[in-house]
Amino acid sequence: MTEPPHALSLDERRRLAMPGVERTLIGRHPVSPQDELRSIIAELDGLDGSDDSTWDRYGDGGPVAALEGQVATLLGKPAAVMFPSGIMAQQSTLRVWSDRLGSRRIAIPALSHLLLHEQDGPRLLNGFEWALLTTGAMNGGVVPTVDHLAAIPGELGAALLEIPLRDGGYLLPSWEELEAFSLACSDRGVPLHLDGARIWESVPYLGHSPAEIAALADTVYVSFYKGLRGLAGAVVAGPEDVIAEARLWRSRHGGTLWTMLPYAVSALRGLREELPRMAEYHARAVEMAELLAAKGIRTFPTKPHCNAFRIFVESPGDVVTERVVTVMEREHLAVTPRWGDSEDVPGWSWTEFTVGSATMEWSAQEAVDLLARVVLT
Repeated sequence: MTEPPHALSLDERRRLAMPGVERTLIGRHPVSPQDELRSIIAELDGLDGSDDSTWDRYGDGGPVAALEGQVATLLGKPAAVMFPSGIMAQQSTLRVWSDRLGSRRIAIPALSHLLLHEQDGPRLLNGFEWALLTTGAMNGGVVPTVDHLAAIPGELGAALLEIPLRDGGYLLPSWEELEAFSLACSDRGVPLHLDGARIWESVPYLGHSPAEIAALADTVYVSFYKGLRGLAGAVVAGPEDVIAEARLWRSRHGGTLWTMLPYAVSALRGLREELPRMAEYHARAVEMAELLAAKGIRTFPTKPHCNAFRIFVESPGDVVTERVVTVMEREHLAVTPRWGDSEDVPGWSWTEFTVGSATMEWSAQEAVDLLARVVLT
């Protein structure tokens, strides 16, 4: 016998309601595995007749080679290598740099993905030591600057910047700050690695092309399953000799799969369909933030740096999540992710909001009116 909704946790209710969602305000629409694979087949059909439509074998040839070449060109780097995951990609790259410089100390913001979401894997697997550039609260961090780097004494194997700093509120440095940080690393002889999981989304705010951003770093990691809606996978781009060594570490980490064709084809689709829309998504995020402020709903940053930002309301997280889940159950509509209690301001809660193709089906005013109806009820 099915339990009544009140006997289930909010997470269980959300999970049960998700398959019935017919429309969403956040990111992109949910898609069935069948429809997703049909879309990838259609993309592969568009490559038919070229070497790009053949199987790669252990990451060589086929659409994997095409993707590596396209990303290397987009980022203005001599070479690139595909990995099945960003975690593996970044650990492999930092291992190359730290081995070369003879130091496993990595300068890194405390809110970096490597420190918060990888179960201490980088330290346990590769012996990295962390030299913290910044601390920062989850409800509003700061981006590293030249002064933060200068405050770290001793030898470093590399410095890492995450753009944008997702767990700091999707924060980006200014272009001038990024240039200065790059120069400081160069002057100190420290390789700069960019965690560019969302570098594509950062282009509008920074006002420079992916290649111009990448030129400030020695190596750059990019992701495909976030804003580009790929199945999975990542690429690291940089000098040919560094990328050759990173390929070795891909194999040593178990990442040289028999084939990565589906991941590569979905990434090529994303570069073609989603990359041109990043400025549009960012502009909508800025417009929505202004309209939310007019309704008394706070955002961080006040003016979003990319297509994602945080929303704050004066209610406990479970109370707002209850409202969101109820709308999912009754209206088959997904409005926001789960809400969490603010660490800094008692009684307030927050969530992330990402503008994507689904969001663009609503006007900015319609989207904000819907948000206000649900989270302020």
